[in-house]
Amino acid sequence: MKFLIGAFIALGLSFACTSKKEVDLLIKNGALIEVSTGEIFQNQVILIQGDSILLTGGDSLLTQFSGKTEIDATSKFILPGLWDNHVHFGGADYVDENEQLLPLYLAFGVTAVRDAAGDIAPEVLKWRNEVNSGTRIGPRIFTSGPKIEGKNSIWPGDLEVGTVEELDQALDSLDKLKVDFVKITDNALSPELFLSATRKAKSRGWSVSGHVHPGITLDEISLAGLTTIEHQGYLLRAATAEEMRIRDEKISNKLSPEEANELQFSTLSDSVAESNFRKFAAQGTGVVPTLLISYNIAYLDSLNFSGDTILSYLGPKLKESYQWRIERYAKEDSTSRKNRKLQFEAAARLLPLVQKSGMKIIAGTDAGYLNTYDYPGLAIHRELALMVKYGLSPLQALQASILNGPSYFGLEKEYGSVEAGKRASLVILNSNPLEKIENTLSIESVIAEGKYYSREELDRMLSEIKAWVKTKESKE
Repeated sequence: MKFLIGAFIALGLSFACTSKKEVDLLIKNGALIEVSTGEIFQNQVILIQGDSILLTGGDSLLTQFSGKTEIDATSKFILPGLWDNHVHFGGADYVDENEQLLPLYLAFGVTAVRDAAGDIAPEVLKWRNEVNSGTRIGPRIFTSGPKIEGKNSIWPGDLEVGTVEELDQALDSLDKLKVDFVKITDNALSPELFLSATRKAKSRGWSVSGHVHPGITLDEISLAGLTTIEHQGYLLRAATAEEMRIRDEKISNKLSPEEANELQFSTLSDSVAESNFRKFAAQGTGVVPTLLISYNIAYLDSLNFSGDTILSYLGPKLKESYQWRIERYAKEDSTSRKNRKLQFEAAARLLPLVQKSGMKIIAGTDAGYLNTYDYPGLAIHRELALMVKYGLSPLQALQASILNGPSYFGLEKEYGSVEAGKRASLVILNSNPLEKIENTLSIESVIAEGKYYSREELDRMLSEIKAWVKTKESKE
């Protein structure tokens, strides 16, 4: 009897030793790209439980684990999901069209976006919370809420301030909204309030993004605590030793805008630029280049967007919002158009100098309403391709999206790599993006905070968006 009991115990232990632990999602046989180094690890297994990565490793894990869902990623490449770090949700009379952009972003492998202000902040904050709670499909949203501006700004939905007291009240209101960062622009804000807003927002613990006021040098705003300069064109100011002179003489009307531009272009210096960029890097200021929107506008007379199939996935009012830039460009003379191109090319060629300086480059597109042919979802892929065209390696471009996006919010421990303990937000690609950056579009599947979307499911999402847009257009 004792022998039989012992045999049953031994048999039970044997079954216990050979039984596998089940996880929610098991991915096997994939080539895992380590974005921080560019290393590729072949035949990897990734175990996902809930919204997090449980373990990664070799195929020995297959003897210990099984998955409720198992994905064979043979000949595929796996890396963290893309971050588009400058988008806009906006258009108070077409909130529903903005809402359709959330699954569109996911379908293009964008698992996080940084919303840099618009006029539908309450809706965006609601979507952010719903995505975070798992009740809405979409990328994780980080939003500034309404941006800070001066009195009688041209931008609807912003927080207009004219005094320090009003500025404090505006920051208090952003605190109550629990925004993720602060955005400041310069349409109507005074230089003094612009600097004060930057300092005060930084002192409250926020990362601060913004344009650069024409009455402030880049070094002044960097020292005040600006985390990111939005739009690379501003960096041209710091690429000349004459920045302060140009600033002061423009303010005093000693230089016309045309004369200021001519002086700036005639005094551009790589050594001055790199020296200033190193200083900004040491002071904690990075840049979100948004090359795509500037490229689209500069070359609007030679680019043809009529064949872009993604237009079928954008609502009619959103597409209509593109017209203001098109109409403005149509009124410009040949000299203005030539200057746009020169300005874009001069700014874009600074990108390798920024990279060399250590100044952090954060990939963002300006995608959304108003920004012509800057398509939500697709835009980040085109932005990365432009970054490579103008001097970055494919790996550096990927790092600007996947690593530097999370670091803006201090979330390096949650995102940026495929390893145990990180959030399970991944893309599985059919081709290697390190060989050709355009391969980021070869999306086989997407995992967003642990939720798996196969190619078939992504295509179904796209079909549903397209059908929704078609119905909306028929009612317009």
